[in-house]
Order: sequence, then C-alpha cells, then structure tokens
Amino acid sequence: MGETLFIAHRMPFPPERGDKIRSHHLLKALAALGPVHVATFAETAADYAAEPYLAEMAASHVLVARPRRLAWSGLKALVTGKPVSLTAFASDRLAQWIAETLRDRPIDTVFVFSGQMGQYIPFGFQGRVIVDLCDVDSAKFEAYGASRRGPRAWVDRRECRLLRAEEARLGHLADATLLVSEAEVALFKARTDRPPRCVVALGNGIDTAFFDPRGAAPQPELAASAKPNLLFTGQMDYAPNVAAVERMARAIMPIIRQRAPAVQFHVVGRAPTAAVRALQGVNGTRVWGEVPDVRPFLAAADVVVAPLAIARGVQNKVLEAMAMARPVVLTPEAATGIGGSDPEHYAIGDSDAALADRVLTLLADRQQAAAMGVSARRFVVAHKGWAAALAPLADLVGHAPRVRDAA
Repeated sequence: MGETLFIAHRMPFPPERGDKIRSHHLLKALAALGPVHVATFAETAADYAAEPYLAEMAASHVLVARPRRLAWSGLKALVTGKPVSLTAFASDRLAQWIAETLRDRPIDTVFVFSGQMGQYIPFGFQGRVIVDLCDVDSAKFEAYGASRRGPRAWVDRRECRLLRAEEARLGHLADATLLVSEAEVALFKARTDRPPRCVVALGNGIDTAFFDPRGAAPQPELAASAKPNLLFTGQMDYAPNVAAVERMARAIMPIIRQRAPAVQFHVVGRAPTAAVRALQGVNGTRVWGEVPDVRPFLAAADVVVAPLAIARGVQNKVLEAMAMARPVVLTPEAATGIGGSDPEHYAIGDSDAALADRVLTLLADRQQAAAMGVSARRFVVAHKGWAAALAPLADLVGHAPRVRDAA
C-alpha cells in the first residue's frame, strides 16, 4: 500500500475511553503497514500532552482545537440543514490541511474514523475510502428521541433522520464501511435504503497484557472493606452511562440492599455530570470520578455491573472487566458483540429484578463468581486481543479501490 490519510474526530492519544482506544489501535495497525498522516481534534490538556506520541507514530499530523460550543453548532446545524454531529466537528483549518496533504503526498487510502468525519472525504477522490462508523449513531439518537420529551426529543429525532441519511451516503461512497459487530452490521443494512458497497464487522479488542489481574493490586480502601463492592466504569458524561448508573443506584440497588444491606456501589470514570454526582450516598453509592488507573478498582470489585439500556457497538468496559477476571452482570444490550455465553462468561439480566438477582447470586456464591471471572479472562485472551480483532485490516486496505462517481 502507499500512504494513508487518517481522519478522526478525537485525538487517538491517550487511549483512555472507548472510541479513542479503538482509533488508537487502528492507527497503530495502519502505521505498521505504511506512512500515515493524521488529521484530528484536541479537546483536553491530556490530548495536547500526548501530541509527541502522535508525532512519533504519524508521518505528519495536524491537531486542531475543537471548541465546545454546542449551542452554536446546533444553531449552525439548523441553518444549514445538517446534523449537529457534523457541524460540531466542522473546521476550515482541518479541511485545508487535508487538501494540502492530498495535494503534496501520494495518498491512496483515506481512512475515516467515525461518521462525523465523513464530511472531510475529498470530492472526486479516486483512491481507497474506508469509513469506520463503529456503531450506528442514528439508532442511538432514535432511542434518545423515543425516551425524551419536549424540544430535546425533537432535536434527537431530527439528528436521527439526518444522521441516517449521512450513514447511507457514506455506506454507498466507501469501498468498505466498518462496524464493531455483526449486530451493528445487520442494523446498518436494515436502516439504509441506499445499498452500501461493502459492510464489514471489525470488532474491538482488549490489551490483555495491561488488563491482567496479576498486574494490578486491588484499590486499598475497597480491598480493606468487609462490605461487598459493585463497580461501574466509564465516561460519565456519556448519556447512556449516566442513565445506567442512575438506574443502578435508584432502581437496582434498593432491591439488592433489601437482601444484602451492606452492598456498596462504586461509580468510576471521568467527567461525572451533576446527575451522576447527585448519586453520592444514594443507596450505598459512591461517585469517585476520574482515577489514575481503573485496574485497581476492577481488581477490588466483587461484581462489575453494566445495566445499560442503550448500548451501541461493543462495550470496552465489559471487555476490560472480563480481562481482569471479574464476574460481570449486564443487560442484553451491553452483551451485544461481546461473544461468550451466559452463565460461563458473564450473567445477563433483562430487568431490574433480574439484574439484582444475578448480582446477589454471585455475591452469595464466591466460588461461582471466581470461576466466571477465570472463564471470562480465558475467553477474552483467546478471542478478543487487538491483534486478532484487527487481523482483517491489512486485506481491507490492500484491495484495489473502485472507480467511483462523485457522491
């Protein structure tokens, strides 16, 4: 292959949240195949601090500050008729750098990470185009629109409709459209009335050497407690995660504590919203916020929970817990794309009462819980490493691009 232009909506360093973990490993794999030029956005001081790592991996790069002006993006979206998700990531500077790179470098592959960045695919480009949608974003906004009321519901329904059209456009334009699981592939195909060229499931992986129970001592305070500890990890300003921990604290924990009053629920993850912080002390809930390393908390957890009602793609938080040999209780939605089976590798509950019952069963039978954790790690090591997950990538970028008309 020649050179690749990699366009991502977030800086692929540091790899400390789901989308950045995936983009990081994709970039790493592409860089092993040939020179890669990266165009991406920075949002935090940590993004800028990690720029030397990006510079070391990329042949060239541009890192553009993305202002957090959601209200302005929304107004611009209304005026232009575009999704807010696109206007929020629109940048003249990024577009100019992309145009100059295509002019000056022998780019034969444009790799777009996340549908928001499809707007930067150059008009008339005759090389290979690969779009990694990760999951079907329009379906997420459809679920939001169905669960909310008032103006916000209208905005979500509008976003769903416009993103659905954009996803169909990208599927028709790209030589290959990637999604994180076969379930997402099926959903994508079912939601588009414009036939996609080629749709491929390319799963997420996990760094099983890093997420290894032998490499992390349990968090001291949790380890010293005689009380059973439940744990949820994730980006805590992400709406499905917020809804999940509210559900756990306010609906599931009361059921659990009726039979086991000492059980504690810990929420670990950066940027907790006001709604998440308000859970502090509710039914044994403790909100920790961002921590330097999530592994000690995983190592100390008796059970990891993922009571997600909206879960697109594959949940990295579940893979991380399984790699750390923790028993996991989760919803059917959170189990999608993980593989494995219930009850060997995890425990599924399809209601608040069922989730509570699965947690209580594991707390009462520590031998069963430990066996589940061991089986979970064994499964992840065998099937969910990044090398195995991204093995098809070389073939995808090695195929000759088709001759395309303008899209």
